[in-house]
Amino acid sequence: MARIDRNNLGYLGADYQIRLMAQILTDRKFGNSIIDIVNPNYFEDETLRIIVGAIKDAKSVDDIIPDISSLEFRLLEDVKDNIPRKYILTQIRKIKDADLNDSIKVQDMGMRFCKQQELIKSVNEIQRIINKGNIEDFEECEKILRKALDHGDSKDDGINVFHDIGKVLEEDFRDPIATGINGLDEIMDGGLAKTELGVILAALGVGKTTCVTKMANSALNNGKNVIQIFFEDNPKVIQQKHLSCWSKYDLNDLMLHKDELLDMTDEMEKSLTGRLLLKKFPSDSTTVPIIKQYIRRQIAQGFRPDIIFIDYVDCIQPSRHYDDVNVGEGMIMRQIETMLTELNLAGWVCTQGNRSAITSEIVDTHQMGGSIKKAQIGHFIMSLARTLDQKDTKKANVAILKSRFGRDGLIFTDVLFDNAKVNIDLSENSLGNTRTEHKKIVEANDQKRVNEVFETMQNRKALLSANSEEIK
Repeated sequence: MARIDRNNLGYLGADYQIRLMAQILTDRKFGNSIIDIVNPNYFEDETLRIIVGAIKDAKSVDDIIPDISSLEFRLLEDVKDNIPRKYILTQIRKIKDADLNDSIKVQDMGMRFCKQQELIKSVNEIQRIINKGNIEDFEECEKILRKALDHGDSKDDGINVFHDIGKVLEEDFRDPIATGINGLDEIMDGGLAKTELGVILAALGVGKTTCVTKMANSALNNGKNVIQIFFEDNPKVIQQKHLSCWSKYDLNDLMLHKDELLDMTDEMEKSLTGRLLLKKFPSDSTTVPIIKQYIRRQIAQGFRPDIIFIDYVDCIQPSRHYDDVNVGEGMIMRQIETMLTELNLAGWVCTQGNRSAITSEIVDTHQMGGSIKKAQIGHFIMSLARTLDQKDTKKANVAILKSRFGRDGLIFTDVLFDNAKVNIDLSENSLGNTRTEHKKIVEANDQKRVNEVFETMQNRKALLSANSEEIK
C-alpha cells in the first residue's frame, strides 16, 4: 500500500483545496486567522499556489483578505501571458462556484493541517537548538513552541477603556438601522445596530411576519442591503406585503392597482441604493451554518448585507444532536449571535410564544416557547399580542421586555397594527406605560367594569321592584 503524503493538502483531494480557498476568501475571520500560516506549497496545483501567494501579498501589503473579484483583477494585472491567465480564470471560477456546505469541517481540517506543519517546523528548530547543547538557548525553545501552538488563535486582547473615547461620545456611535415603526425607533435609540440581535416574541397568527416585513422594507428604503429569511410563507406573499408597505394599499386591493404598482416598482428599483433578497429555506433541515454559508456566498458575489431578518428561529435545526431540546435551541441563538458578529450584521429573529401566550393580552418572557436562552442572548426583545377584538379594530399590544441600549419594561396598548397594509405605529400611545402603571390601569378598568355590572344589577333590581309594586 502506497504511503499517503501528508506534507501537503493533496491527500485531501483537489475539491477540498478549492473549498478551502473559498472559505479563506469568503469568511473574513477564518481568512485572517489562517493566512499567515498557509504556505502556497501546501497546494498541489501551481495556479492555486499563485492565488495563495497573491492573497498573502494583499494581506502583507494592504492588511486585507481580498474578495474573489478584487483578487481576480489583482492576479490578472500581474500575469500577462494568455495561458497562465486562462488557468487562473479557470481556478477562480471554480472557487466562486465552490460548495460552501460543511464549512466548519473544511475550516477545521485546514487549520489543523497548517498548525501541524507549523508544529513540525518548530520541533525541527528546537531539535537543532538542543543539538548545540547551549542551555541558555532552552528558553528560546519554549518561545518557539508557544508561537507554533498559538497560530490561528484569536489575536483580540481587548481594548483600553479610553480607546477612541470621542467616538463613544458621539450620538450615533452605534449607527443603528431604523425599524421604520414610529415610536419604536425612539425607544431603541434609533433602531438596531450591527452585531446586535433583536427578538420579536408573539403567539401564532399575531403578526410576526408583518412586523419583520415592515422593518425590512424600511431598511431597504434607507439604502441598506437586506436579507429576509423565512420558512413557511410563499415568497410572492412576502412580495405582496412589501408592495402594501410602499403603496399603502390593502393586500386584497393590490391587483386593482396593477399598472400603477408596476410603474412605481420600476422607478423604485432604479432609484433605491440598497437591495432586498427574499430567501425561503426548508424548515426541516436548515441550520445556522447553512444560513451563514448562504450569506457568505452572497458576499462573495458582491452583495454584502447590513441586516438580516429570520422568520422564525423555531424553524432552525441544531447543527448537531442534543438530548435536551432546550440546549439545542440555546445553541442556535448563540450561533446566530456569533454569525452577526463575524459577518458584521444586525439581525432580527422571530420566535413563537407558548400556549399561554395565545390568550394573553400582554406576552412576557416566561411565555417564550422553548429555551430561556433565546431571551438571555437577545440584545432587544419586544412582544406582540392581539385579542380577537383588537384584530377587528387593527390594534395590538406591544411590550418592550429587554433592551441593552435603551429603556425597557414599557407596555403599549391598542397601538395601530394593520396587517392588511403592513403598518405599525406606537406613537399614538404616547410614551407607553411602565408595568406598574399598566397594572394600575388594568385594575382601574376591571374595577370600572365591576362597578358598571353592579350598577346594572342595582338598576335591574330597582326596576323589578317598581314593576312588582305596580302589579300589587
